[in-house]
Amino acid sequence: MTITSMHRLHRGLALALLIALPACTRPPTGITPPPVSRDDPFLDTVQTRTFGFFWQLANPQNGLVPDRSPTPSFSSVAAIGFGLAGYPVGVERGWVTRTQARDRVLTTLRFLWNAPQGPATSGIAGHMGFFYHFLDMQTGHRFQQVELSTIDTALLIAGALVCREYFDGNDAGEIEVRALVDSLYRRIDWPWASPRAPLVSMGWHPETGFHQLDWKGYNEAMLLYILALGSPTHPVPPAAWPAWTATYAWTTFQGQPHLGFPPLFGHQYSHVFIDFRGIQDAYMRGRGIDYFENSRRATYSQRSYAIANPGQWRMYSDSLWGLTASDGPIDTTIVYEGRSRQFRTYAARGAGTEYILDDGTLVPTAAGGSVPFAPEITVPALKAMRRTFGDALFSTYGFLDAFNPTLRLTTLPLRHGRVDPALGWFDGDYLGIDQGPILLMIENWRSDLVWRLMRRSPYIKAGLCRAGFSGGWLAGQCS
Repeated sequence: MTITSMHRLHRGLALALLIALPACTRPPTGITPPPVSRDDPFLDTVQTRTFGFFWQLANPQNGLVPDRSPTPSFSSVAAIGFGLAGYPVGVERGWVTRTQARDRVLTTLRFLWNAPQGPATSGIAGHMGFFYHFLDMQTGHRFQQVELSTIDTALLIAGALVCREYFDGNDAGEIEVRALVDSLYRRIDWPWASPRAPLVSMGWHPETGFHQLDWKGYNEAMLLYILALGSPTHPVPPAAWPAWTATYAWTTFQGQPHLGFPPLFGHQYSHVFIDFRGIQDAYMRGRGIDYFENSRRATYSQRSYAIANPGQWRMYSDSLWGLTASDGPIDTTIVYEGRSRQFRTYAARGAGTEYILDDGTLVPTAAGGSVPFAPEITVPALKAMRRTFGDALFSTYGFLDAFNPTLRLTTLPLRHGRVDPALGWFDGDYLGIDQGPILLMIENWRSDLVWRLMRRSPYIKAGLCRAGFSGGWLAGQCS
């Protein structure tokens, strides 16, 4: 994969996805799936291995987390954020000590705070408090000519805010954690990134200026706008939230009425960090649900799509399903098993009213990152993946990024992974931005950890209040 294609789709995915979609209400099959246990040892195994991606693969000298592994790569700023949020999980689960986690967090935050900022085109990590999408794993400087990314910076800061609330002790190290997080967050100049205010731009290049697209339509930018609204130093105006929600589109897909966004990551990323259960903004009050229910419906719509399987891809079922942005085997169109098939490498796979991009590639994080929304169907899906494909899919750091049971040709010049002629194509890499939601959303369902910590954050509460949220756990906390 070239850096150009990754930059176009990998976390800049929404550049091509500017509207919003639909999805569910109750389990649409009429059959209630059996309950699943939060204490299932399978979940321990998944989380333990997935945590290892961040703990073992981050650069111990600077805390930067690789975009992917084992393929050598740059660091993903968003993956750093998922790693920061994951270190408290490691402490609570007994995989590392609090001191070990604190020291790793300090290494990361110190490096980010001291990394050079400015308008230069190279030798720099960020500008105006924002960070570039990808950073060199050793130097921490901008990788090639990637964009200064508003959403990836938001995901980084969200992970740092988890650490700010978790490391609440009085020893010098934990005090420094909180101070560094405050400094990083307060340095970000959100209005600067709003050239077409009040909306926030997707990114900026020192060579060409701001991206021509702003964050519009329902997607992962819900987190970005809440952080931008909650800033105590450089907030965007409250008008930013209704300006953003005015670009939503409410439709119905697979019988599920909801705000749509075809890849499931758009329904997951903000929820990794913020507990949207029971709280509503003006838009959701008008729809009579909350954003958590919206994501539950989106999850069910994906499962229903796989059951319907309009593309007649091999092995899609009520237990093998899930489309989201991911790696894929190859960019080609071939006649395969009597029909024309188009396969892709990294792409914003998804299914909804807006578009369907489905090449038979299924993605474990689609189910894993949606566990709290619908554990009765997501946990069985993860179990079915491991049971069906074994070590070909589930290995050192948990689930490899993607697999395609349809593609069983061994003669194609693959861009990623390998083909097992009996089981299909399997990616060879783990991706940090897909590992993070698996680890953190399983933990949110099991213990409420990240949600509980972020419910305490004054910045998150301020952002939600300025966006007009009320009710639930936020009741009485907005002046």
